[in-house]
Amino acid sequence: MKVIVDQNKCVASGQCVLSAPEVFDQREEDGIVVLLAETPPEQLADDVRQAVALCPAQAIWVEEEEKKE
Repeated sequence: MKVIVDQNKCVASGQCVLSAPEVFDQREEDGIVVLLAETPPEQLADDVRQAVALCPAQAIWVEEEEKKE
């Protein structure tokens, strides 16, 4: 999983931080999202997906890695 953030779209709602504080933070001066972990550990995957779903600006998305067999 790779997390991608478009800071230009961010509306500083903070929903991502509430969903996955280990992965997202906000800048103090304007509340814009800051990505803390571009490739978060697997145990945080559900939290990250929840953050993506809750983002009102659709400023966050995930690229899933294909499983190698």
